[in-house]
Amino acid sequence: MRARKYLFPNIIELNYQAERKLGVNVYLVDGGNSFVLIDIGYEETVDEIIDLIRDMDFSLASCKGIIATHADVDHAQGLARARERLKVPVLAHPHCVPLLESGDRIATFASIEAQDIDLPMPPVKVDRLINEGDVLEVGDKKLTVWHTPGHAFGQLAFRTDNLLLSGDNIYKDGCVGAIDAHHGSDIEQFIQSLERIASSDAEYLLPSHGPAFRKEEQMMKKTIARLKTYLAMADFGTCAKEWPLLEQWEKDVLSGRLPKF
Repeated sequence: MRARKYLFPNIIELNYQAERKLGVNVYLVDGGNSFVLIDIGYEETVDEIIDLIRDMDFSLASCKGIIATHADVDHAQGLARARERLKVPVLAHPHCVPLLESGDRIATFASIEAQDIDLPMPPVKVDRLINEGDVLEVGDKKLTVWHTPGHAFGQLAFRTDNLLLSGDNIYKDGCVGAIDAHHGSDIEQFIQSLERIASSDAEYLLPSHGPAFRKEEQMMKKTIARLKTYLAMADFGTCAKEWPLLEQWEKDVLSGRLPKF
């Protein structure tokens, strides 16, 4: 049996648990007698993730669902396989349903011809719709659903205690989820979502990429101000060639180091 490596009480992030990079951050919310997964990542890592959960002595029968923060391929490509293997419902925002159930490859970033990105996007049934203000009960834990659009169609974040599982809204270095017209991004909505996060009393943000971090007022203000300039600029999108934060995070994952707050 593998010892459970909690990032925060009741929260396990499976890249850290595996001590290697599996892909998108997959969070296991442990409610004691049941758990849910927030995102699942690529199809190729689903079996490894399930084996990892079993190795931590979780009963797979106690999994109550897989929640999609949004429909991007790096978050959701493995949903169909995970739903089949775990026999659990998939939960998502209503705006994500057409993309997930049709396997839309453009809006999910599975197909970007100009960058030779050509990935499968297996269609998956969404079993339960969740939206702003819903409260998900996971054993002893409650997750309050926030609708935080801007990066993608129907992006959701999840509040529990002083934590916000924040999807692709913002990362530790002040970067944000890619802004792209084909993806359904909306900069004004993005700014509103970030302002909501900034003004909340959530103390720690648990993003979908890179390390969790303590929310800092100045960083949030700087990022919001930068996005406001994007309202009149065109130099954003999926074309970044490197990301130093993620390179360092991968080194920390491989070495088994948790972030210091």
